[in-house]
This record gives sequence, C-alpha cells and structure tokens, in this order.
Amino acid sequence: MQTHYNIISKNAYGAVWMLRFAPSPTHDMTIDELRAAIVSFVVARQRQEPFLIRIDDSDKAHTIEGKDTEIMQILEKFSIAHDQLFHLSEHANIHLTLALQLLKEKKAYLCTCTEASREETEANPCHADCAQADTKTYARLKEDGTPFVIRLKAPKSAVTFHDLYRGTITTEPDAVGEAVILHADATPGCDFASAAEDMLNDISLIIRPESLLARTPIQEHIKQQLGCTIQTRYAHLAPFLPPKGGAEVPTLKRLFEEGYIPDAIINYLLLAGNPKAPKPLFTLPEAIEWFALEALASKSEPLDMETLRYLNREHLLRMDDRRLSTLFGFADTAIGKLAKVYLEAEKASTVSELETYIRTLFAPKNFECETGETMRQLGEIIWNAPMIDSYEDFVAHICEESGMGEEALLPPLRLLLTGTDEGPELESIYPHIKSYLLEVIS
Repeated sequence: MQTHYNIISKNAYGAVWMLRFAPSPTHDMTIDELRAAIVSFVVARQRQEPFLIRIDDSDKAHTIEGKDTEIMQILEKFSIAHDQLFHLSEHANIHLTLALQLLKEKKAYLCTCTEASREETEANPCHADCAQADTKTYARLKEDGTPFVIRLKAPKSAVTFHDLYRGTITTEPDAVGEAVILHADATPGCDFASAAEDMLNDISLIIRPESLLARTPIQEHIKQQLGCTIQTRYAHLAPFLPPKGGAEVPTLKRLFEEGYIPDAIINYLLLAGNPKAPKPLFTLPEAIEWFALEALASKSEPLDMETLRYLNREHLLRMDDRRLSTLFGFADTAIGKLAKVYLEAEKASTVSELETYIRTLFAPKNFECETGETMRQLGEIIWNAPMIDSYEDFVAHICEESGMGEEALLPPLRLLLTGTDEGPELESIYPHIKSYLLEVIS
C-alpha cells in the first residue's frame, strides 16, 4: 500500500509520536471536551511526548468567529500548554492533494448525484452509479462547472481498532460507508481532514469524548487508504451525566459564572471515576506524577456537584490571600483572609458566593429595618472610636458607650458590620475588617 508521507515533511519532532487535542470552533467547549484536553495533556507529559493543539475549522459554514481564540484562552486558563498549534484550514492544499491522489489510485470516486447541502452530503450515501465513472471525467467536470464531491470507497473488509476501555471494536464495511473526502467547494470532509492530520503528525494515542466513537472507524479507514503505517490507539472517555436532580450537565461557561476555579475543575475531572487517585485533593502537576489513564471508569456517571463544591472550597483555601482578594476587586491580604473565614465556616464554596458576602459587607446598610435606629447609634460610636485592635476591646468599648449589654448588642452590630444576620462569628471577621470599619458602617 502506497504511503503519502512525502506530501509534507514529518511533524516538527521528526519521528517522535504525539498526542493532540482537536477542538472544533463551532460551539462552546463542553465539560467532556475539556476533560479530554486535560487528560491528553497529562498523558503527553507523562510520556514526554509533544502535545499538539489543532483547531478543527474545516466546517466553515458552522465556524463561529472568535471561538478559536476563546478555546485557546480556556486552555491557557487551565494551564494546558502546547508544543505545536495550527488550524486545520491552514493545510487545505495538502488535503486537496491527498484527496486527488486517492482519486488517482481509484480508492475514491467522483460523485455528482447529490446537489444537497454540505451536511446532507456528509450524512447520505451516493445513490447512483457514480463509482463506475471514469476518473478522467474530473477535468471535464471542472471545466463544465458541474458540482461534484469526492467520496472514498467503502472498505472491502471490516475495520478494526482498539479502544482502551472497550477493547477491540470491529465495524462492517456497510457501517463505515463512503465518506466524503472533498466537497464541491474543494474543502475537505471533516473526517478526512482530521484523519489525514493524525497520520501526518504521527498521533499515536487519541483521547477524546465517547461522542466521537462513531467517527473512529471512518477515520481509521481513511488513514488505511492513505497508507498510514502507525497503529493509533484510542481512549474514548465516558461522558458525564446530569447531576442528580438536574436536567443537563452544566456548561463550562456556567461553572465559571458560578465561581468554580480551574484548579478545582481540573481536580474533579481527573478524580471522577478514578479509584486509583491517591488523595482527593491535588493540583495538575501533582496529577502528572500518578495519573493512570486505564484507571478511569468506562461507564458514565452523574456530575457530582457536592464533590466539586468541596474541591472548589479547598482550592480557594489553598490560594494566596492577596491573590484570592483580587477575585473580588481588591489587592489586600486582609480581604483574602476575610474570604477564608467564610470558606472555613462553610458558608461559601464558590467565588460568586464569596463575592456576595464581601459585596454585602461593603454595600450601604439598610437603616430602615427594625433595628435601624440602634444601628445608627452604633455606627456613630464606631465612627468616633479610636482604632481598636482586638475584638473583645471593640465590643467592650461599644457596650460602655451605648449602655447596652453584649447579648442585645450583637444582632444589630452584625447587621451593621456584615449586612446580614447570618455568617461566621463576628470575632473571626473583625480582625480582617477593622481597617475598613468606616467604609463598612456607611
């Protein structure tokens, strides 16, 4: 079987094998796709193989402008570094050459019977005797302007490949079908472009969501016809199911909006369905030391929001105090320590929940409530008080100036200082807001 590696040079790393993540800029990145990216990156680093990011933008009709930039920003946010990056469309001329070579070798044929949209052409088989046409008609069709696509002939025998979780998978020829490798506008079929690039870049292991499993035999057949000599192994990751009581799996965008941080999401995605994790809490560099791809569960499981909340809270507690405060628009260690008071009291687990408490604390207070007059009185005492270092002395001073007992004092004082009648003990809050007292009581 003829090989076509001479179309372009080997990848930038010579004969070294590579792993890749190939997102499509046609939709928002999903949790399952992000997990595949993280796992692929971890395995690449473990195997000390280069990691390729390939933006699969061959479907121009559905490509969303700016989505490729968004994808790269997300990967950067999750510290997923790459050794090589390119867009699939950059190699359109290579894909065209490969498609024409298959046509010349009579492994593919011209199909003129379908004048449907790209989507229908991809999905539907040829329904005429196009495969019997003479390949010399290519030049005539081009000259006449007759629309045509190039289809790869169906395999003569079953296509077999190995999946880490499902073992050997065999697909009969009819189920593989006759993939469109070149559309009427000379753009490559999605499966063809992807398979060609996997071959040309020596991709040895493909880790991707189970939703792409049905495309694997088609891509394997394409690579075989192109003369690929590398046997690619696959690991199709089981998708997450909706959380218990939920209708759908939350989007990555929603998790960001609710205040889940990348370290916690990484932790959860590598921990879920992984009984060999040595501990529940870890970072990405730590996971590279022990992660085992084969240990992941092969069956889907619901996304466990309680575990994710726990991990998020713990990673926020690990964060540098000043850096934590920047999530709320501050740059102050004291505010970071204040946020951790709420985390330690398990009053908050996400950035958005923390921000609600912090913003409420600094927001204008409601003096029209039942204890409003008392709050005004306490505010005046605090305004005229000297800086008092300890909470005990602070309360004692207010009791003395107001004539109130501590038991009667605390409810209105809590509303004045925090804006809410719930939360951690004032004793644990005061040390971190004492330098902001005049702002807090306004």
